[in-house]
Amino acid sequence: MKKTIWILLDNRMGSRHQAEGIAHYLDISKFEIINKEIIYTRLAGLPNIIRGRTLIGLTKDCKKNLTAPYPDIVLSSSRRTAPVARFIKKQSPETKLIQLLHIGRFGIKDFTYIFAPEHDNYKYKAPNLRYTIGSPHAITKEKLINAQQTWQKEFAHLPHPITALIIGGAIKKTPFSKENAAELAKIVQKIKNKDHGSLLITTSRRTGKIAEDIITSTLKNIPQYAYLWGNTDDNPYLGFLACCDNLVVTGDSVSMCCEATAACKPLQIFTGQNWLTPKHLRFIDSLYKTGYATPLSEENNQISPPTPLNIAQEIAEIINTL
Repeated sequence: MKKTIWILLDNRMGSRHQAEGIAHYLDISKFEIINKEIIYTRLAGLPNIIRGRTLIGLTKDCKKNLTAPYPDIVLSSSRRTAPVARFIKKQSPETKLIQLLHIGRFGIKDFTYIFAPEHDNYKYKAPNLRYTIGSPHAITKEKLINAQQTWQKEFAHLPHPITALIIGGAIKKTPFSKENAAELAKIVQKIKNKDHGSLLITTSRRTGKIAEDIITSTLKNIPQYAYLWGNTDDNPYLGFLACCDNLVVTGDSVSMCCEATAACKPLQIFTGQNWLTPKHLRFIDSLYKTGYATPLSEENNQISPPTPLNIAQEIAEIINTL
């Protein structure tokens, strides 16, 4: 008889993608996987120490969907879903809880495993805390193969080497400055002037119009395919990963950098000045030390990682043993 896994999914897309990435590698011959949508009220903004092992902060309909029979395993995909997982544990002590990301100091003992990124290792120590390089993601080999088949004709006219330039931006109250945008564009321009290749460019909501304009105007004479924030056409992001020869990614997003490693192609990371937090820099340094990436420089000294950084598969393999 199969064991049951509930995956608690809320409205934070980064958390959802992490859980979905893990679900892809779970043994479906062993588990029945059930997604549980977690819908919040305003009370979900209360600290977890107050929410505790309750369903405070959930809508009535959501609460009705979290009743017995309870599962064998719960995968909690964010800090906000941790109280929900602990509530289930309170009702069903034999249920095993798996948590992604730190939950704070309270309730750690309720979880069989808590998987948190290595750059948060300075926070807490506990026997059930497992630290990983980066975070899980949902980019799989199969998705990249499909994306290549879909997009390769669209990019066929571009000269090689093709560099995917993936641009994030602001971090909380720290904007992606004009100076950093100009520096990024200048380095990429010099690289492309040397290798005579092309670009696949994408920006995000956090890039900002001013920074985006600086980058696009600097790189306008380089052959390219651009998908900028606000474009409503089919998103070529997976196609960029699948069809490029190398990647340049801004270091403001752990998820973005981890997804880039899935392409198994040379990856360079732009860190800029007075922008990234110590937490971001610790994460990026871990990618450098393990050979998954190198700093962005006009010398373009790149290496290819031997395998993709696949934390989702590593976590799933542990869950498969439960």
